[in-house]
Amino acid sequence: MKCTQVLMDEHEGIKLMLRIMEAVARRVVRAKRVPQTDLDGIAEFLAVFVDKCHHGKEEEHLFPALERAGIPRERGPIGVMLAEHDQGRQIAAQLTRALKTCSVQEDARDNLSKWAGEYSALLTNHIEKENHVLFAMAEGRIGEDEDARLVAAFEKLERERIGPGKHEAFHKMLCRLEQAYLS
Repeated sequence: MKCTQVLMDEHEGIKLMLRIMEAVARRVVRAKRVPQTDLDGIAEFLAVFVDKCHHGKEEEHLFPALERAGIPRERGPIGVMLAEHDQGRQIAAQLTRALKTCSVQEDARDNLSKWAGEYSALLTNHIEKENHVLFAMAEGRIGEDEDARLVAAFEKLERERIGPGKHEAFHKMLCRLEQAYLS
């Protein structure tokens, strides 16, 4: 299925950012300099790519399609995923505050490490559940026509939500940050 592959491909970029974010947090805790532009780029990626774009595709398009296909929201995997999206938003808000202030407030350094670790643990576990449970369930329930409709809806959401060229800009930033913090 193409729609789940789109989301799994995005998961790979998100997992890379989580590794980068943890490396940045370790650097900040050791009082090593991290350019504010890098910290701001991480915050933007979390807010725009992860939440507005990726979670938007799931919440507005995939999850409703799965419900129509018979997968329950209440007491089912969709409800769990939605609850984890909400939990991730709460942690991301704390993490973003720490990213914005860690270069000027010493206590924000520890907060950055704490929230980066919590966010990374939550999303890593969440991604595994989606990739190996929810998307596997989708494979047997969403037909070709619905899959094509979802892929088109994902593309439209991305154009409207983050704008043309922004997805590619995020990938360039990921490559740059990977070289800077994981090499």
